[in-house]
Amino acid sequence: MVMPNATVMSGFFLMGFSDNRELQILYALLFLVMYLLALAGNLIIIIITTLDQHLQSTMYYFLKHLSLLDVSFISVTVPESIASSLMDNSYILYGQCVLQVFFFTSLAWAEVAILTVMSYDRYAAICLPLHYEVTMNPRNCKWAVVAVWLSGGISGILYTSATFSITFCRAKVIHQFFCDVPQLLKLSCSNDYLGVIGVAAFMSVMALICFASIVFSYIHIFSTVLRIPSAEGRSKAFSTCLPHLFVVSFFLSTGIFEFLKPTSDSPTAFDLMISIFYTVMPPTFNPIIYSLRNEAMKGALRKLLLGGELTRKKTFLSCC
Repeated sequence: MVMPNATVMSGFFLMGFSDNRELQILYALLFLVMYLLALAGNLIIIIITTLDQHLQSTMYYFLKHLSLLDVSFISVTVPESIASSLMDNSYILYGQCVLQVFFFTSLAWAEVAILTVMSYDRYAAICLPLHYEVTMNPRNCKWAVVAVWLSGGISGILYTSATFSITFCRAKVIHQFFCDVPQLLKLSCSNDYLGVIGVAAFMSVMALICFASIVFSYIHIFSTVLRIPSAEGRSKAFSTCLPHLFVVSFFLSTGIFEFLKPTSDSPTAFDLMISIFYTVMPPTFNPIIYSLRNEAMKGALRKLLLGGELTRKKTFLSCC
């Protein structure tokens, strides 16, 4: 691949994983398989949580929005990377990069927010069962989801406006398969990236608050579950909490590690793998994780795959 003068070009070059043509095609095919798996798994969850009458509780309502976020999140980066690898063209337009940064940061924060809301939902259901119907009523659930999407949009606007207010004076080469904010900051020759640092610091504090609330919720959840005398009751409670805890831990740990580690001019395969772990793996495996120990999900999935009828219960929440 011949790369013209990367300093004077208005767009950016995404270096991706390899310059070897055969490896580019292999990576594109692997990404395509994972992308199709993510689409299929999350769309199935959206369908069955919308149509099946047994999956109309608030937990599944939030899970449906998590799946919608996952489909959107993986669609921001992976299709572009697949197309670039197959066409052997790593150039991305300036406007495309702006949009990618906006949607990536918006959806990443929205995922953190929805995972926080889901942990509170489990806390209210297990630790405050007598107040659950009042606390998590349809109106509050709708407003919680609205807040999730709005907070994501605000986060994206802050990150994008701060990132692209800096002056890019170095070779516009990004050592990633997408427009990564830390990599973009390395292209600045002055201190005008301090605005991005300020936004990142503010969002880090907010993420820390979300993480603390998730930890608080699960400390109380586990202490309550362990006091349940029935083994069946404990198993049922754990089946709804452990998948969510695994998803939260995996997404936040890999994301935090990626943004805290120093950026390199020549990233290793390990650096790129970490990026895959928080951009591609969660949307791909979340549907599997949430379905493994959930009998209601597995039952609805069997009915869908075997051509059974998924009857929709006309509830206020399911119509949201």
